[in-house]
Amino acid sequence: MGLIVAGAGVLGLVAGVYVRVLAGGFGPAVQFGDHAEPGAVTVAASHKAAAEARRAYREEARQAFRVALRSVPSFVWPPLVEVCAAAACALVAWRLAGTVALGAWLYAAVAGCALAVIDWRTQRLPDAITLPSYPILAVLLAPTGHLLPGLLGGLALAGVYGALWLVRPGALGLGDVKLAGLVGMLTGALGLDAWLVGAVGGQFLGALYALALLITRRGTLKSQFPLGPFIVLGALAAVLR
Repeated sequence: MGLIVAGAGVLGLVAGVYVRVLAGGFGPAVQFGDHAEPGAVTVAASHKAAAEARRAYREEARQAFRVALRSVPSFVWPPLVEVCAAAACALVAWRLAGTVALGAWLYAAVAGCALAVIDWRTQRLPDAITLPSYPILAVLLAPTGHLLPGLLGGLALAGVYGALWLVRPGALGLGDVKLAGLVGMLTGALGLDAWLVGAVGGQFLGALYALALLITRRGTLKSQFPLGPFIVLGALAAVLR
């Protein structure tokens, strides 16, 4: 198992380089007027403006992936993104070494790091990463024999976050709802206990961060912060439980 964990850590370290480059290709959410994605601006903007925003988003995403794929691996100091990706992959491998589910969780560890970094920097969770991750995870989870529970878990958690978004649209975005669906798929395939930890973990960790902002007077009750990184950490807590 030690070799698997070490190999996963090295894989995560290298993937972290590309994650860092990819994350740098996405700009702030204000480009599209919404935390989630440009499609959400259609109510407030004209159809023409919304179409232009979508085209600009697609071009930005293509350019970000193009630059990342063509980049030569090189480390910068401090290598925070690389270390986080390596740690996530190693922890997942330590927990799931020898199981069919390892492939799905290694992919999720890398994609989750990318989404967490992008959301932390720009308050965006790009569709270019979240939406393709659904069929990718479905394919990777199918050999485990737990795809159906995973799909049900994804639907359930996306529904919970969707309800929260309807009640408090300023507290989270549609991107968070889509990310929650991915977390629900992964944790649902592991069982109800893992799903519950993943469902509660993101909100709990986000609440702790909000409390820390209040205590240190770096924020107020109305302060907003990206929830995506905490949703990802909740998923990691679920697999490590």
